[in-house]
Amino acid sequence: MSARDHILEQIKINKPAELVLPETLSFESDFADLTETFTELLKTVYTEVVPVKNETELLQLLTARYEGVVNRATTIPSLLPWADFSLSVSDPHELETLELAVLKAEFGVAENGAIWISDAHLPHRVLPFITQNLALVIPAQNLVGNMHEAYKRLTDTTGWGCFISGPSKTADIEQSLVIGAHGSRSLVVYLLEE
Repeated sequence: MSARDHILEQIKINKPAELVLPETLSFESDFADLTETFTELLKTVYTEVVPVKNETELLQLLTARYEGVVNRATTIPSLLPWADFSLSVSDPHELETLELAVLKAEFGVAENGAIWISDAHLPHRVLPFITQNLALVIPAQNLVGNMHEAYKRLTDTTGWGCFISGPSKTADIEQSLVIGAHGSRSLVVYLLEE
């Protein structure tokens, strides 16, 4: 018997017993605090998470943080008077001068800092990628533990959507990290309590 045949024979003999797969698979996350995990994870990808009580406080924080910034746009109705850039354009190329977009996002994922945003809240799909600076507003109760829970929330989604985690980054060129290479240069996430 050749060495090859001997090895194959040993493999046939040493097969483990078959196990029956469970009827339903469950992947529960065990994070003690979803907000803390989400916040810490996003720090590692150059993103600040700011808790806010309500949209009034959000407006105050945005006004102070982005004082002097022009070409501000938003998809949040209560912030429209603050915005000075209209998203009512027929050609998305007209958004190229956008400095700041404040957009509503549906939920965030604690295990990887991913944030789901869909065309349900976007007049143009290019909006989170063409702006120089991006701010996403997520209801604080809409954090989930992991991607399994996230995909359960997406069962009724029929349109376009994507997960965003941090500002645009690349390290392809000479292995030097560049922030904002292919999209927004900064991302701030506001967790809305009310």
